[in-house]
Amino acid sequence: MKRVAGFTLLEVLASLVLLALLLVGVYSGLRTATHSVRSGTAAIERIDQVRSAEEFLRRELAQSLIQPISHNERGEAIYFVGSAREMRYIAPLPGYLGKLGPQLQRLQLVDDGNRGLRLELSLAVLPPDGQPPKPLGDPQVLLDHIKGGSFSYRGVDADGHPVPWSGTWADGRALPQLVRIALQPEGNQGWPQLDVPLRANPLSSNALNALPQAGLRGGSSP
Repeated sequence: MKRVAGFTLLEVLASLVLLALLLVGVYSGLRTATHSVRSGTAAIERIDQVRSAEEFLRRELAQSLIQPISHNERGEAIYFVGSAREMRYIAPLPGYLGKLGPQLQRLQLVDDGNRGLRLELSLAVLPPDGQPPKPLGDPQVLLDHIKGGSFSYRGVDADGHPVPWSGTWADGRALPQLVRIALQPEGNQGWPQLDVPLRANPLSSNALNALPQAGLRGGSSP
Protein backbone atom coordinates (compact mmCIF):
# COMPACT_ATOMS: atom_id res chain seq x y z
CA MET A 1 0.00 0.00 0.00
CA LYS A 2 1.14 3.51 -0.83
CA ARG A 3 1.57 6.05 2.01
CA VAL A 4 -0.99 8.93 1.92
CA ALA A 5 0.73 12.31 1.31
CA GLY A 6 0.12 15.13 3.87
CA PHE A 7 1.59 18.22 5.56
CA THR A 8 4.38 17.97 8.04
CA LEU A 9 4.13 19.58 11.46
CA LEU A 10 6.64 22.22 10.43
CA GLU A 11 4.56 23.19 7.43
CA VAL A 12 1.41 23.48 9.57
CA LEU A 13 3.19 25.68 12.10
CA ALA A 14 4.57 27.90 9.35
CA SER A 15 1.08 28.31 7.89
CA LEU A 16 -0.34 29.26 11.27
CA VAL A 17 2.39 31.83 11.75
CA LEU A 18 1.69 33.39 8.34
CA LEU A 19 -2.05 33.45 9.07
CA ALA A 20 -1.43 35.11 12.44
CA LEU A 21 0.76 37.77 10.82
CA LEU A 22 -1.92 38.40 8.21
CA LEU A 23 -4.62 38.81 10.87
CA VAL A 24 -2.39 41.17 12.88
CA GLY A 25 -1.86 43.29 9.78
CA VAL A 26 -5.59 43.43 9.04
CA TYR A 27 -6.38 44.31 12.68
CA SER A 28 -3.73 47.06 12.71
CA GLY A 29 -5.14 48.52 9.53
CA LEU A 30 -8.69 48.52 10.87
CA ARG A 31 -7.54 50.03 14.15
CA THR A 32 -5.62 52.78 12.36
CA ALA A 33 -8.59 53.54 10.12
CA THR A 34 -10.96 53.65 13.10
CA HIS A 35 -8.60 55.92 15.02
CA SER A 36 -8.33 58.25 12.01
CA VAL A 37 -12.12 58.42 11.66
CA ARG A 38 -12.56 59.15 15.37
CA SER A 39 -9.84 61.80 15.31
CA GLY A 40 -11.40 63.42 12.27
CA THR A 41 -14.84 63.37 13.86
CA ALA A 42 -13.48 64.86 17.10
CA ALA A 43 -11.67 67.60 15.16
CA ILE A 44 -14.84 68.49 13.23
CA GLU A 45 -16.88 68.56 16.45
CA ARG A 46 -14.27 70.80 18.06
CA ILE A 47 -14.31 73.19 15.11
CA ASP A 48 -18.11 73.32 15.27
CA GLN A 49 -18.00 73.99 19.01
CA VAL A 50 -15.52 76.85 18.64
CA ARG A 51 -17.44 78.33 15.72
CA SER A 52 -20.78 78.08 17.51
CA ALA A 53 -19.38 79.74 20.63
CA GLU A 54 -17.83 82.53 18.58
CA GLU A 55 -21.02 83.22 16.62
CA PHE A 56 -23.18 83.14 19.74
CA LEU A 57 -20.95 85.57 21.65
CA ARG A 58 -20.65 87.93 18.72
CA ARG A 59 -24.42 88.02 18.21
CA GLU A 60 -25.43 88.35 21.86
CA LEU A 61 -22.86 90.97 22.82
CA ALA A 62 -23.72 93.04 19.76
CA GLN A 63 -27.37 93.04 20.90
CA SER A 64 -26.63 94.27 24.41
CA LEU A 65 -29.43 96.50 25.68
CA ILE A 66 -29.26 99.65 27.74
CA GLN A 67 -31.38 98.14 30.47
CA PRO A 68 -30.47 98.19 34.19
CA ILE A 69 -29.24 94.98 35.79
CA SER A 70 -28.71 96.53 39.24
CA HIS A 71 -28.07 99.84 41.02
CA ASN A 72 -25.06 101.23 42.87
CA GLU A 73 -25.03 102.71 46.36
CA ARG A 74 -26.21 106.09 44.98
CA GLY A 75 -29.19 104.50 43.30
CA GLU A 76 -27.76 104.92 39.80
CA ALA A 77 -28.57 102.24 37.26
CA ILE A 78 -25.85 99.75 36.32
CA TYR A 79 -26.04 98.50 32.74
CA PHE A 80 -22.88 96.42 32.41
CA VAL A 81 -20.52 94.58 34.76
CA GLY A 82 -17.20 93.30 33.48
CA SER A 83 -14.03 91.75 34.88
CA ALA A 84 -11.27 89.56 33.47
CA ARG A 85 -13.25 86.36 34.13
CA GLU A 86 -16.89 87.48 34.18
CA MET A 87 -19.28 89.85 32.46
CA ARG A 88 -22.98 90.56 32.89
CA TYR A 89 -25.29 92.35 30.50
CA ILE A 90 -28.85 92.34 29.15
CA ALA A 91 -29.59 90.92 25.71
CA PRO A 92 -32.45 89.15 23.93
CA LEU A 93 -32.06 85.51 22.94
CA PRO A 94 -33.19 84.13 19.56
CA GLY A 95 -35.76 81.38 19.10
CA TYR A 96 -38.20 80.25 21.74
CA LEU A 97 -36.02 81.59 24.56
CA GLY A 98 -36.35 85.06 23.06
CA LYS A 99 -40.08 84.96 23.73
CA LEU A 100 -39.28 85.31 27.44
CA GLY A 101 -38.02 88.83 26.77
CA PRO A 102 -34.59 90.34 27.41
CA GLN A 103 -32.54 88.29 29.81
CA LEU A 104 -29.61 88.81 32.10
CA GLN A 105 -26.67 86.95 30.58
CA ARG A 106 -23.65 86.04 32.66
CA LEU A 107 -20.48 84.84 30.94
CA GLN A 108 -17.85 83.21 33.12
CA LEU A 109 -14.50 81.52 32.74
CA VAL A 110 -14.53 78.87 35.48
CA ASP A 111 -12.04 76.19 36.49
CA ASP A 112 -12.86 72.77 35.09
CA GLY A 113 -11.02 70.83 37.83
CA ASN A 114 -8.33 69.63 35.39
CA ARG A 115 -6.08 72.69 35.42
CA GLY A 116 -8.11 74.17 32.61
CA LEU A 117 -11.08 76.46 32.06
CA ARG A 118 -14.49 76.31 30.50
CA LEU A 119 -16.66 79.13 29.22
CA GLU A 120 -20.14 79.04 30.78
CA LEU A 121 -23.29 81.03 30.11
CA SER A 122 -25.96 81.56 32.76
CA LEU A 123 -29.36 83.06 31.95
CA ALA A 124 -31.87 84.77 34.19
CA VAL A 125 -35.31 86.14 33.38
CA LEU A 126 -36.06 89.72 34.40
CA PRO A 127 -39.49 89.89 36.05
CA PRO A 128 -41.58 92.87 34.89
CA ASP A 129 -42.39 93.85 38.48
CA GLY A 130 -38.78 94.72 39.27
CA GLN A 131 -38.06 91.64 41.36
CA PRO A 132 -34.57 90.07 41.31
CA PRO A 133 -33.70 88.05 38.18
CA LYS A 134 -34.85 84.43 38.20
CA PRO A 135 -32.27 81.87 36.99
CA LEU A 136 -33.27 80.02 33.86
CA GLY A 137 -31.92 76.50 34.19
CA ASP A 138 -28.33 75.44 34.84
CA PRO A 139 -25.28 77.15 33.31
CA GLN A 140 -24.53 76.03 29.76
CA VAL A 141 -20.99 75.24 28.60
CA LEU A 142 -20.18 77.19 25.45
CA LEU A 143 -16.58 75.98 25.18
CA ASP A 144 -14.49 73.60 27.28
CA HIS A 145 -10.86 72.45 27.40
CA ILE A 146 -9.42 75.97 27.52
CA LYS A 147 -5.81 76.49 28.60
CA GLY A 148 -6.21 80.19 29.36
CA GLY A 149 -8.34 83.19 28.63
CA SER A 150 -9.65 86.56 29.74
CA PHE A 151 -12.13 89.33 28.97
CA SER A 152 -11.11 92.94 28.35
CA TYR A 153 -12.97 96.14 27.56
CA ARG A 154 -12.44 99.43 25.79
CA GLY A 155 -14.47 102.62 25.75
CA VAL A 156 -14.17 106.36 26.35
CA ASP A 157 -13.63 108.45 29.46
CA ALA A 158 -15.91 111.18 30.79
CA ASP A 159 -14.44 113.65 28.28
CA GLY A 160 -15.07 111.35 25.34
CA HIS A 161 -11.42 110.36 24.87
CA PRO A 162 -10.66 106.71 24.05
CA VAL A 163 -8.98 104.69 26.77
CA PRO A 164 -6.79 101.58 26.37
CA TRP A 165 -7.96 98.03 26.85
CA SER A 166 -8.60 97.08 30.47
CA GLY A 167 -9.37 93.84 32.30
CA THR A 168 -12.21 95.53 34.20
CA TRP A 169 -15.06 97.83 33.25
CA ALA A 170 -14.95 100.37 36.03
CA ASP A 171 -18.15 102.31 35.39
CA GLY A 172 -21.18 100.15 34.80
CA ARG A 173 -23.39 103.19 34.18
CA ALA A 174 -22.35 102.99 30.53
CA LEU A 175 -21.64 100.14 28.15
CA PRO A 176 -18.14 99.61 26.76
CA GLN A 177 -17.65 100.27 23.08
CA LEU A 178 -15.67 97.07 22.51
CA VAL A 179 -15.45 93.74 24.30
CA ARG A 180 -12.54 91.38 23.65
CA ILE A 181 -12.74 87.68 24.45
CA ALA A 182 -9.29 86.07 24.27
CA LEU A 183 -9.17 82.29 24.68
CA GLN A 184 -6.51 79.61 24.25
CA PRO A 185 -8.27 76.31 23.54
CA GLU A 186 -6.37 73.06 23.97
CA GLY A 187 -5.32 71.19 20.84
CA ASN A 188 -4.69 72.52 17.36
CA GLN A 189 -7.95 74.42 17.00
CA GLY A 190 -7.31 78.11 17.58
CA TRP A 191 -9.60 80.87 18.74
CA PRO A 192 -9.99 83.91 16.48
CA GLN A 193 -9.38 87.39 17.81
CA LEU A 194 -12.88 88.28 18.93
CA ASP A 195 -13.43 92.03 19.34
CA VAL A 196 -17.16 92.73 19.47
CA PRO A 197 -18.57 96.27 19.18
CA LEU A 198 -21.57 96.81 21.45
CA ARG A 199 -24.51 98.68 20.06
CA ALA A 200 -27.83 99.68 21.58
CA ASN A 201 -30.88 97.77 20.42
CA PRO A 202 -33.19 100.03 18.36
CA LEU A 203 -36.06 99.09 20.67
CA SER A 204 -34.14 100.69 23.52
CA SER A 205 -33.17 103.88 21.71
CA ASN A 206 -35.20 105.93 24.19
CA ALA A 207 -32.87 104.74 26.93
CA LEU A 208 -29.96 106.47 25.23
CA ASN A 209 -31.32 109.86 26.19
CA ALA A 210 -31.64 108.82 29.80
CA LEU A 211 -28.18 107.25 30.03
CA PRO A 212 -25.82 109.33 32.17
CA GLN A 213 -22.81 110.73 30.32
CA ALA A 214 -20.31 108.65 32.26
CA GLY A 215 -17.25 106.76 31.15
CA LEU A 216 -14.54 104.94 32.97
CA ARG A 217 -13.72 107.61 35.53
CA GLY A 218 -15.52 108.45 38.71
CA GLY A 219 -17.86 105.45 38.56
CA SER A 220 -18.38 102.60 40.93
CA SER A 221 -19.30 98.99 40.45
CA PRO A 222 -22.27 97.31 42.09
